[in-house]
Amino acid sequence: MKEKIHPEYQDCTITCACGNVIKTKSTRKDFSVEICSNCHPFFTGKQKIIDTAGRVDKFMKKYGKTMQKKEEPKKE
Repeated sequence: MKEKIHPEYQDCTITCACGNVIKTKSTRKDFSVEICSNCHPFFTGKQKIIDTAGRVDKFMKKYGKTMQKKEEPKKE
């Protein structure tokens, strides 16, 4: 490895908008992010469907009947 061409690897603090603080190592000192693994919907399981211009309703009208379980007629 060549000397004096690599950036200094130092302790780093990453701060999320939700207040989560992550301590790690990086070539940058400190920085902030908007979303982290603590508040990201994919990791928390709190995904929301954002309905823009009624697309979800339109889909449910078109395909909703075929997606629901068909009720079997009762035999007496």
